[in-house]
Amino acid sequence: MRNYIALFVFSFILFSGYSQDSTALKSQVAQAIQDLREFIAIPNDALNPDDIDDNIFWLKKQFEQRGFNTAVLDTENLPLFFASLPMDDTKTTVLIYMHFDGQSVEPSKWQQPNPYQVVLKKPVSDGFETVSFDELGDDINYDWRLFGRSTSDDKGPIIMFLNAFDLLKKDGKEIPFNIKLILDGEEEKSSKPLPNAVKQYRELLEADFLLIADGPVHASGKPTIAYGCRGITTMTLTTYGPIKPQHSGHYGNYAPNPGFQLAQLLATMKDAEGRVTIAGYYDGIALDEETKTILQSVPDNDQAIASTLQFKTAEKVGSFYQEALQYPSLNIRGLGSGWIGPNRRTIVPESATAELDLRLVPETDGNRLKRLLKNHITEQGYQVLDHVPSKDERMRYDKIVTVEEGSVTDAFRTDLNDQYGNFLHDVMKNTFSEEVVRIRIMGGTVPIAPFINELQLPAFLVPMVNPDNNQHSPNENLRIGQLAYGIQVFYSILSSEKIRNGE
Repeated sequence: MRNYIALFVFSFILFSGYSQDSTALKSQVAQAIQDLREFIAIPNDALNPDDIDDNIFWLKKQFEQRGFNTAVLDTENLPLFFASLPMDDTKTTVLIYMHFDGQSVEPSKWQQPNPYQVVLKKPVSDGFETVSFDELGDDINYDWRLFGRSTSDDKGPIIMFLNAFDLLKKDGKEIPFNIKLILDGEEEKSSKPLPNAVKQYRELLEADFLLIADGPVHASGKPTIAYGCRGITTMTLTTYGPIKPQHSGHYGNYAPNPGFQLAQLLATMKDAEGRVTIAGYYDGIALDEETKTILQSVPDNDQAIASTLQFKTAEKVGSFYQEALQYPSLNIRGLGSGWIGPNRRTIVPESATAELDLRLVPETDGNRLKRLLKNHITEQGYQVLDHVPSKDERMRYDKIVTVEEGSVTDAFRTDLNDQYGNFLHDVMKNTFSEEVVRIRIMGGTVPIAPFINELQLPAFLVPMVNPDNNQHSPNENLRIGQLAYGIQVFYSILSSEKIRNGE
């Protein structure tokens, strides 16, 4: 059985239409490494507007020197960056979405002095060992890695695109596409300005299809296309006991305990096998045999996933991993009440809070699911409020829950037989001489649904980075081989003219 964790070994075989040999490709990868080091050195904390401006200045220079027209698109918050080649009405137009902002860093948790200064490391038996860039040499080792914030999420793919474009020009390739790029500086903050910005700049963003270069390839290491992603919304539930924490010896068995109330309430929302019991939660979802066949073709190993995550039995929402992703989830992402650990106290807490996230699929509306959840809470005998209860409300109702609702980011899913999806599949299969993993909908959320809803165009995620990249975490990294992979993917797609109609 293939080891599910010993992944990420690509055989970077060049397809017949690709004119560069492995030496020329490695030369371009060497340039890409230098470009990435320069790009990463510009901090890009999504919470710091000055960082975003500095990155846009760098992007503007890079794209304009390659002949792109650029624009900084003002939004209700931070700007978007737009670039395009001169338009030809006879060509198909591809719109490429990537983002250049990154998660905040806590330097003390990184195994390098500065997360914004890329460090080169090679794999060793117990992890990775830092090496000098002088050791990289002409024969670049694709298994070595580049460590730094946003090397994989998502500055790496931007560098892959720029270097693929350079290689196309070196080869004298005519690009049979109109190319537009929209680069987001607030993706790590859920891209809140994006929906209105898409409406405002609709004409500028119009295209035949959307390609999203974000996220890791499938864990098997195979070329991957995802045809959709789940949406998300959130809720915060708070139950109440005494107005202030009380001595558990004096008031235990007497003052209502909000921790137990909340635990009992949450327990009514799922059965023992993990299925949501709220009426109507899964309405509208049906999987036919053709869809199930495609889901089962994804080379997951459910036993290996369980072994890696160290649990014995998976929940029963679906009969296997990919099937489970086709349904909306109800997840407790955090619980809190009183004090725990070294600060624990013998008290009856004054409140208890659960943070929930609800992952959405195209058949489910986030606002509807939140209404179902609130109705369910009411049916359990709770008074639902949208504020902290007053004394009068505390004295009037036996059980109270304050519910805070988060915004909704919609899901999207493109038809598996879409002609542009078929085109991407064929190009990638020919490029790497192996089957492409087709993921109907991925579990995570990318805030590109406004493109689909407003522009009405098919969209595809073409991930390019290694699955074990530690995105959002300390020691984020990019396998050098993924730079080669991404350059090849962009090169192959943007130099191929064949688009066949889906059946």
